[in-house]
Amino acid sequence: MVYGNELKSVLLGVRPETLAEAGAVSEATVREMAAGALERLGGDVAVAVSGIAGPEGGTPDKPVGTVWFAWAARTEAGTTLHSELHRLDGDRDQVRRQAVAVALRGVLGT
Repeated sequence: MVYGNELKSVLLGVRPETLAEAGAVSEATVREMAAGALERLGGDVAVAVSGIAGPEGGTPDKPVGTVWFAWAARTEAGTTLHSELHRLDGDRDQVRRQAVAVALRGVLGT
């Protein structure tokens, strides 16, 4: 798990400009996280998740329950990258559990 923005940049190659312009909870960031994990850590599939589980931290543009997902996979045809935005309901624990389920469904579908 890479939680802090500095680690997202250092370990996964997320550009500081992406974090500054789009924020940690954004499509651009999770796409760079997933692509960076696949490239830097190896393997055939990588998943990235970034969201606001609550109870605080939400904004009108990104309310609690906003979660971005990205999946990167190596295939015979090359690398694929897919991202999705989900608005999950519930308390912090419920949002986190739902996020795990979405992430795993995405891995199974890659």
